[in-house]
Amino acid sequence: MDWLDSAYFGNAVNIWLLTALIILSLYLVLEIGRKTLLKHLSKPRFLSERAAVLAADLIRNTRTISIIIFAAYIGSFNLDLPAKAANLAKTATILVLLLQAAFWGNRAITFWVSEYQKRKMREDAAGVTTITALSYAGRVVMWIILVLIALDNMGVNITAMIAGLGIGGIAVALAVQNVLKDLFASLSIILDKPFVYGDFIIVGDYMGSVEHIGLKTTRIKSLSGEQIVFSNSDLLESRIRNYQRLQERRAVFTIGVTYQTPYEKIKMIPELIREIIEKREKARVERVHFSGYGASELKFEAAWWIAGPDYKLYMDLQQEIFLDIFRRFEEEGIEFAYPTQTLFIEKIAMPERDRKEETEKLRSGKRAN
Repeated sequence: MDWLDSAYFGNAVNIWLLTALIILSLYLVLEIGRKTLLKHLSKPRFLSERAAVLAADLIRNTRTISIIIFAAYIGSFNLDLPAKAANLAKTATILVLLLQAAFWGNRAITFWVSEYQKRKMREDAAGVTTITALSYAGRVVMWIILVLIALDNMGVNITAMIAGLGIGGIAVALAVQNVLKDLFASLSIILDKPFVYGDFIIVGDYMGSVEHIGLKTTRIKSLSGEQIVFSNSDLLESRIRNYQRLQERRAVFTIGVTYQTPYEKIKMIPELIREIIEKREKARVERVHFSGYGASELKFEAAWWIAGPDYKLYMDLQQEIFLDIFRRFEEEGIEFAYPTQTLFIEKIAMPERDRKEETEKLRSGKRAN
């Protein structure tokens, strides 16, 4: 067993074997502990359901390589390592743990935003928009802090580097000015809230429901199902029509009747249309008038309001009103007008003798020519 006393890299073989056993044991303990915690978190006793779900999510996102490196670092305390090797092991372990902390932080932020969206989407869509944007900022700040800690542990002079970034930042800002423009536009959307998640908006010829507001782009789902992506800067430079904030919808329609309609019927039509609209619970009349004389019709115009922004409600009410008008006109014997062209021909009777004289004159004129 003399080989156990042989030394390799300053440590005997038996020390290396003991260290390997420590590392393996620690890894197994941590893995068993992780599975045990997950089992208990599936039926939490001391935590709220939401906290238990978050804790379980963080444990599942603990990387196996992080556990192995942590166990190896603890096991290395049993070895007699040179100062340089010990520092290298320490730095590598800190970097891996910082990376693991970034994974945990990212999952925690994602979980928090997701839970907030579920609870507040219907009652506070504007708040959801703000929280989502702040989550992006939180991730950026988290990564900056972790990178600075990592660089500091690697021996980099952070103070000098930050001072250098102040000078280089000007060149970077010029190089990425379009990205920064969209970034500040995103900040403007978050603070001013021209629209929020779930709003139905129209931008130029495009329309749809807002489903994502990012740092550079905003995405809406169109009525036909495809996703339309706008850069935030272009979006704010456009005219946005936000229908989600519509409290009432105003509608106007025009109908025409024939000129042969009797005076009494014409006088009755505005009141008839008003009565039909007012029968609807979610509709109110603004005005109904005999509005003018057309080329082939007598025009009537009605303006009315729908109590709500729902476009389907508007179309359903309008259909009911139009069908009711059609039925009532049919009952009253009122005819709808349609475009026509009338040709008036006047027939002039001419005596036969005059026609002969006229014909002779025309013939004489032709011979003279």
